[in-house]
Formats: sequence, structure tokens, C-alpha cells
Amino acid sequence: MAKIVIDARESGTSTGRYVDKLIEHLHKLAPKEHELVILTKSHRLEFMRSTAPSFKTVESNFKEFTFSEQLGFSKQISSLKPDLVHFSMVQQPVLYRGRVITTMHDLITVRFRNPSKNPVVFTVKQQVYKLVNKLAARKSRRILVPTEFVKQDVADFTHVSSGKIIVTYEAGDKINDKPELVKGLESKQFIMYVGRPLPHKNLSRLIEAFQILQQSTPDLFLVLAGKKDVLYEEHERKVKEKGIKNVIFTGFISDGQLRWLYEHTACYVVASLSEGFGLPGLEAMMNGAPVASSNYSCMPEVYGDAAEYFDPTDSRGVADAILRVIGDKTRANELRELGQAQASKYSWERMAKQTLEAYVESLS
Repeated sequence: MAKIVIDARESGTSTGRYVDKLIEHLHKLAPKEHELVILTKSHRLEFMRSTAPSFKTVESNFKEFTFSEQLGFSKQISSLKPDLVHFSMVQQPVLYRGRVITTMHDLITVRFRNPSKNPVVFTVKQQVYKLVNKLAARKSRRILVPTEFVKQDVADFTHVSSGKIIVTYEAGDKINDKPELVKGLESKQFIMYVGRPLPHKNLSRLIEAFQILQQSTPDLFLVLAGKKDVLYEEHERKVKEKGIKNVIFTGFISDGQLRWLYEHTACYVVASLSEGFGLPGLEAMMNGAPVASSNYSCMPEVYGDAAEYFDPTDSRGVADAILRVIGDKTRANELRELGQAQASKYSWERMAKQTLEAYVESLS
């Protein structure tokens, strides 16, 4: 019986949703020929034990990108004597020399700066991150990625053979919570985005496109949903300075409120310059929203013909694409139907099966 250790330290975060779903569906597959050990932080121990009771769950509070990760985490893993370790993110002890699989979600941090961070510190960390990506890719027996776009991107950046990179598509989820009205939006026509306001999300151009739309649809609202941080506060300040009306920054919202927004939005907009999989757009489709999307990176691959596409560097083009959706009920309804069909093509269960197959290949 092979012992497989899964690094789930990111459990409970937006990125950690991947490993949470992986463990949930691996447990349903009940791979009795393997012993699975889950490493996660203390606040997620009970969640993991309830999600996968037949797997062993071990506390591991080593913070990502620290010396303690490189030394203490490596020592903890070695003490477990695993036959294979699955790092569910690129952050890992680079000197660990056992059998390894790594999931590389994207290379966004390699290419984009975070203006909320100290520029000198971030530049240094970014260079370290680039090196970690290359080292992790080269030492891993298999690399798991969420799209063909990321597969090619990783192969080009790390110079590893694409033959050891496996695409395991992720999936969206239907929100089961009861819809909960977002106050102030009753009977309003609105477009929306949900998530963090990081630079690659391209919210500045989305706001510019909204300004253009207001010339022909002055009663339209733009809803930007997500926990407020320094970057959202900066967007909010600029909106006020420019006198742009009808922009709503919701802050944190519940799943019920998010479901209501998806079900009532005139258009969900994915303005990103780069994504690894584009999960929010797919979930918007699954929950009934028509989607207008950037035609960059993986979006056309994941969304297929179920989105109205635009060049995300052209604010006028973004506005025109949104108008083609919100100004044509027939097109909007078509996108709703196409979106739900497209979202249903993806499966967390299939992703878990493909991952299990990668474990077997790496152990052989």
C-alpha cells in the first residue's frame, strides 16, 4: 500500500477550493490501495476530518514562502515517509527529494505586480517565485494544470517536457443557499463582477467601459462584489474622483446574496487579462447569468461558445460586447442556456479520477 501525502495548507482560501474539492472527491472514490495523509492548518482540521474521515489528517501550520516551509515542513513530510507527495500549489520545500506531483494553477504572479505590496519586497519575492516555479516543475514527476493554456504556458516558462504536464479541468458549483436580495438593487438593471481586484482582473478598464455604457444606458448599475481591501478602496476613490455614478462596491457578500446577483444580473463580466481557469465566470454560467468575457488566455478554451467575447485592452470594445448582451434579450437568454450547458461539461469527480491516475503513474 502506497502512502500519498497531500499538501492542503491552502484549504479554505479561494485557491484552496481546488484541494478541498480534490480531497472530497478522492474520498468518494475510496482508493483502498493507497493510504492518504492530508496536511492542513489547525483551523481546517475538523473540516478535513468531516470531509474525508477515512483519510489521516495531520496538522501543518508552516506558512508558504518562509524558511520554516523550506526546513520544518520538509522535515515533517520526510518524517511521514511518503511514497508520493502532492503539492496542491507551487509553494513547497524546493530541496525535498522524494517523489513529487505539483499542481501549477497559473503563472499570473510571475507576470503581474501587486500594487498593494511594497514594490522592493514584492520584486524580490517575485524573482524567488519564478525560481520556485522552475525548480518545482523540474523535480515533479507529473505537473497538474487546469487548462491547455496553462499547460503550454508552464512548458514554455519552465522548459520542461509538455509530456509530463496533465490537464485536469476544474468545475463550477451550483449555489444551494436560498437567494438573498442585495438591498438597493431591487428592480435595477446591473452588470457585475465578483472576486479580488488584483491588477490582472482589469477592473480599471471594466469601470471605463461602464462609463461608456452610461452614455446610452444611464440607469445601468455596475456591481463589484468582494471583500474590501486596499485595492478595492483605491478603485472606490477613483470612481468618486471621476464622478462616476451607479457603481456599487458591496464588500463581502453571502452565498445567498451571490446567488441572487447571478440570477438577476443583466451580464456577468470577466475582464481579466489572464486566468488559469476562470472559475467565477463558469460559476456565473452555472447559476444562470449571461457572460461577457475577455478573449485572452484560457477563457475561450473554458467558456467555449457560451460567452460574448471582447478584447480586454479595448474599453470601447468591452462596452460594445456588454451592450450586445444587455441590449438584446434573445442573445442574453441564448447565453444563459449555452452557459449552463457549458458549465455542466466540467466535473470535480472527473478531475479527482484524473489526479488519482497521475498518482498511479508517478508511483510506477
